[in-house]
This record gives sequence, C-alpha cells and structure tokens, in this order.
Amino acid sequence: MKKIIVILAILALAVSEKSIACTSAVITGKATPDGRPLLWKHRDTGFENNRMVFAQGSKYAYIGLVNSCDVNNREMWAGTNCAGFSIMNTASYNLKSPDDKTDFQDREGIIMRMALEVCATVEDFQHFLDTIAKPLGIETNFGVIDARGGAAFFEMNNFEYTKFDANDAEIAPNGYLIRTNFSYSGRTDEGMGYIRYETAVRLFKNHPTQQFTPEWIFSSATRSYYHSLLEIDLKTLYPIFAIDQDYIPRNSTSASIVFQGVKKGESPERTTTWIALGFPSASIVLPLWIAGGEQLPEILTRTAESNHAPLCDKVIALKRQTFPITRGNGRRYMDFSFLFNKNGDGVIQQLQPFEKEIFEKTQQKINEWNENGWSEQNIQDYYKYLNDKVLKIYRELFGL
Repeated sequence: MKKIIVILAILALAVSEKSIACTSAVITGKATPDGRPLLWKHRDTGFENNRMVFAQGSKYAYIGLVNSCDVNNREMWAGTNCAGFSIMNTASYNLKSPDDKTDFQDREGIIMRMALEVCATVEDFQHFLDTIAKPLGIETNFGVIDARGGAAFFEMNNFEYTKFDANDAEIAPNGYLIRTNFSYSGRTDEGMGYIRYETAVRLFKNHPTQQFTPEWIFSSATRSYYHSLLEIDLKTLYPIFAIDQDYIPRNSTSASIVFQGVKKGESPERTTTWIALGFPSASIVLPLWIAGGEQLPEILTRTAESNHAPLCDKVIALKRQTFPITRGNGRRYMDFSFLFNKNGDGVIQQLQPFEKEIFEKTQQKINEWNENGWSEQNIQDYYKYLNDKVLKIYRELFGL
C-alpha cells in the first residue's frame, strides 16, 4: 500500500488560499561570505510558464522575469538593472485599508518594471515611491538591493509604505529579513504565509555558518520540504505521496531567483542573476549577467515558435509527473518519490550534482574574468556552453 502523509489539520486552508504565495529574503553583505548582498524570490503564481528577458528601459537596461504570455514584457516579477539595482516582491494580504475603494489592483509587476528602468539605489526607489502618482493598485512587500550595499523591504499599499532597512541592526540583527504574504506593518494576524514564514525563519536560523550563498538558498530553502507546523521533513521520511500544503516549494511555484549583488567598487553590471525557471524542484540553476548583453541563453527565453522558454517547458513536463492525479482534489497530492527517494534517483537527486558543477564552474569563470577582464563575448561563450549542457542533461536523464 502506498505510504501517504495526510495533513488533515491544514488541508481545509487550501480551498481559500490565493495562488500568489511567494517566499523571499533580503540579505546584506554582513551575512554572506564574500560581502555581496543577496535578494531571493521564490515565486508562486497562477502563471506557471515564465521566461527571462533583457530589455532597455528609459534610463537603464535590465534583466527580468516575466510571464511567458506577456508578449510585450509589460510586467517584471523580479529583475536587476545595469546600475546594480535589483527588485522583487511578495504579495501581501493585510496592508490595504478597509476603506480603500481603489478599483484596480495587481499592478506590482508594472511598478517593478518602471523601477528597473529608472532606479539605481534603494534611495532612488524610495524617492520613486514617494513621487509616483497614487493610488498604485498594489498591496505588496517590495524587496530591493543595490550596488552600494543597500538592502531593504518596503511594505506598501495603494498610498503609503513602511521601510525595513536590513542594514539596521535593530531591525535585522542577523543581517537579513524574510517575508511571505503578510506585512509586519499590516493588520495583526491577517494575511497569508505564516507557516512558510516560520519555515524559512527556522531554515535560515539553523544554517550553521549564518553565511548565506545562492547555492545554499536553492538547495536548502527553495527545495526544502520541511514543514514548520508539523515539524516534519519529507526528505527524511521518504513518503511515496504527500499533500502539497504550506511547504516553500508548491504546485504553484513557477520560479526561484536569487540576485547576487556586487561589493562597493565593483561594476554593477557584474551582478549575478541565478534563476531556476519553472518548478524549481525539477529545474536547474543558471547564471545571467547584464554584462553579457542582450542575448540570453536560448533555453531561458522565448523561441521563434512560441513565447515559452524551452527549459520551462521541460521542467513543467516533470512537474506534471510530480502531480499525476488530475481528477477531483488529486492535484493537491504530489508523488514525492518522483522528486526524492531512498534509492537516490529522484529528480532533485539526479540534478543536484550537475547544478553543483554549474555553481563551481561559474565561480571559476568569474575568478578568471576578474583576473583577465570581463567581456560580452566571454559571457556569451559561457551561455552557449551552459545552454548545450542543460539541453543534454534533460535529454539524457529524462528524455526531454
């Protein structure tokens, strides 16, 4: 008989929970081994197919994450620009005033695109929020970092915001801040994502060195199946099936992205965008740089045939096998053994050594470029290598 972990105590919550349920962190250079700040967004959305774009804004060029169906790249759901300013958001559900009658909403992606076009620093973004016409049509937590070491969350509704500076030891004693789908400045005990928030807090707190890297975030947070309320970890229980509820990775997860900023004095165009496109538990992380120019790896961008990124399509095909039951409430059940099992041949386990190799190879390249000089051609050559490598991995491992 198949072993099933049933989470009856919280299953009822799934009926009413909204699909936008991101988990995020702003991390200062004080909490990283190399002094470079990090910005993490684990994206949950009703738009499961995403892609990456390079665009030239009114002032700054930028790399961003968009819904594949957004043919004009109107909304950016996370991004970084050539000035070293990076931004992402998590939806909040306890900030909007009860008497706010604004009849338009969900404009966070538009606001982030606008910010990427004109902002270079956290202070620029604060000025942007101060001066932009209101109401904004938003209810969100914006996370931002910059090339000067700035790092903050802005919890904002249609008319006003509260800033949380991650460099302020009283606000962020450990050098980082975490947000899900409620705001500290909002109404108490309203909003969503409290269980995921506690999960992320415990994962970060229990990290032995308290020095965070993109590789740690992807392996230990993005793909964590620890549940803080139930105090279980599916990776130690090895169930066949489990209910998909309140873990950081979810059926609705469409991407996980980490922006690794620069230290003061370094070229902001060397900010590294690490992206696991699609369902991250079945995806592999790839690096991008503004310094690499307009042409991003083909597997991350739309093709001539469709607006879909080839890697995202492959990953979603594996996601379908993770959630194989489509009738009734079957979509709430994941075949966890397909992702992770005692035999060591789950999708996560098979991809892990290749991803580790990519992190190591990328660091070698960065060291080489730092010594011999960065160039668009060098980055393009590396993109080609990664593109071909990942296509081969998915073809040989999964027949995709």
